[in-house]
Formats: sequence, structure tokens, C-alpha cells
Amino acid sequence: MPELRKDYVTDTWVVFSPARSKRPTDFHAQTRTTDKAKCPFCPGHEAMTPPEILAYRKEGSANSPGWWIRCIPNAFPALQIEGEINRRISQLFHSMNGIGAHEVIVETPDHESRFSEFSDFQMQEVITAYKQRYIDLTRDKRFKYVLIFKNHGERAGASISHPHSQLIATPIVPRHILEEESALQRFYEATGGSCIYCEIVETELEEERRIISENRSFVSISPYAARFPFETWILPKAHEMAFEDLTDEERTPLAWMLKDVLGRLNHVLDDPPFNYYIHTSPCDRKEIKFHWHIEITPRLTQVAGFERGTGFYINPVMPEDAASILRGEVGTASDAH
Repeated sequence: MPELRKDYVTDTWVVFSPARSKRPTDFHAQTRTTDKAKCPFCPGHEAMTPPEILAYRKEGSANSPGWWIRCIPNAFPALQIEGEINRRISQLFHSMNGIGAHEVIVETPDHESRFSEFSDFQMQEVITAYKQRYIDLTRDKRFKYVLIFKNHGERAGASISHPHSQLIATPIVPRHILEEESALQRFYEATGGSCIYCEIVETELEEERRIISENRSFVSISPYAARFPFETWILPKAHEMAFEDLTDEERTPLAWMLKDVLGRLNHVLDDPPFNYYIHTSPCDRKEIKFHWHIEITPRLTQVAGFERGTGFYINPVMPEDAASILRGEVGTASDAH
């Protein structure tokens, strides 16, 4: 059974997961799965994965070929779906059993496909699957937060090259989300009811210096205090608290925006490793001050001692320059590697 333990001092939680345990030698550099013959996510290999939770297919039975989106439990889950949550609290020690969900969304049957080159239909179907799984898991009262994320490239943590995303539902709200909620609440009270993310959208659109692209429903920006080179945020222009509030009319603009941004990063940085994650409201929706968004962080620099010791970040690329490069206004970003 996995276990969550809280730091002595801060609100940082650590997941200890025997299912993902490693011997010291297992931490040496390893090669990710790139061979289609051994890939568990390729059509015809459905028996190599746990039974599917969700699949979009026109033909064939469950756990067989014919799908274009397939969602399965992670074979090596960080958290365990079965069981009830039990907390153990003393003066110094605060822990709970690791109840949660850990799933994989296989985004295409095509092993060689790049996410930024998906068809508009396929991108929309990925987003639909995200929303469907998000809504389903938020109904489980054991879960307080659902994070949807993507690791692209070995340096970004992807152990299998076949395009896929992941989802983890946790029994506590992550510290980063609590910090965002707290900041949103402070801004709301200081301004008499305004949303800081709505203000970000409005101000950045007016200034234009850090805008990468926009459409009728979404805008992408290089954030003012970007932690990483070419970090990019995608924000809904309308105030929407949770990802599950995404409407059918917004699905296509979001697919276009995500494909556009990843295509620009792919073109400028030559298919960089990256992570993206959807920050959204906690499951209980008690706080109405949230504004969901997507953060995309290319893995171009190392997080070393200074960053780990202070929480500061050193970014060698000004966000205004990153936005200009991604808009195609100046050169390339070869020097950013």
C-alpha cells in the first residue's frame, strides 16, 4: 500500500509507492521504450496493459484494436484505487495511506505520431477524454484533486515514447494548488471581487509583449516571471473555475491553441522534452476564486542546488524574448538548449 507523508515543517507531501520502488542500481540512466514491437500502448498489444477504463472506437470489443483513444490504469501506480483513507497524526508525524487513482490516456494508436502534428479531430478527442475522466473521478468523494499531465521525452520523465498523458487523483489538495488558491483569495479581497487570472489575461492582451497567440476563447502567454525558458501558459479568456466547465464550443479552440503552442515549441526548439499540466479547482469546488489553465514547461535547463535550496529559479531567456521567438518575429532558439 502506498503511503503519503507530510514534511515536518511545510505543507509538502511525499508519496512513498512500493509499486514504483527501485533498487539503487535502478536509478542509473535507462532507455525508454521506443520499439513498437514491445510497446504496450500500440494496437494489438492491449493484453500488455490493465483492462481499459475508457476507449473511443468504432469497431471491435473492449481491450482489442479499433480504438483511437484508450484510457487504462497505470501498470505501476503511484497511488492505489482500492481502500479507504486513514490519517495518522501526531505532533511531528502526519501520514495517510496512499489512496488515489493513476491512469494513462493513450492519445493515438500511431506510435510515431507527434502530439503537435495530431489532426484537429484527434486533439479534440484527447481533450474530450481528459474531461470525461476528470468528471468521473471528481465524483469519488475520497479524492480532493485531479491532475492531468503530460511528460514528453525521456528528459521530461516519459518512459514510453508512444504519445500518452497521465492522470493522478489525490486524497489531498497539492501545495501548489493551495498556494494559487490563497493568492486568488487575497487578490479577490484586495480588489473587491476580481480574479487575478482574468486580470492577467486582460493586461497581457493590452500590453501584447508576452502574447504568443490567441483565438476567440483562449490566449497563450510567456508568463512575466517564467521559471523556465519558453514556459508557456494557456488561459481561458472567460472566467472558468474548473476544467470540467469547458464547453463543447470551447473544445475546438482549446485543441487549436494546444496544437498551435506545441507546434511552435517543436519548430523553434526541435522537438524539446516538455511537461504540461492542467491546474484546475479542487474537486469539492468550495472555493470559487479559481481559474483553470494549462502550464507548459520545456525541459531545457537543469534544476540544481540553488533552485532546490531556495525555491528560486534561474531563467536565461527573458519571457518577452521567448514570446517574440515563438511568434516567429526573431531568429531561432538554438542558444536556449
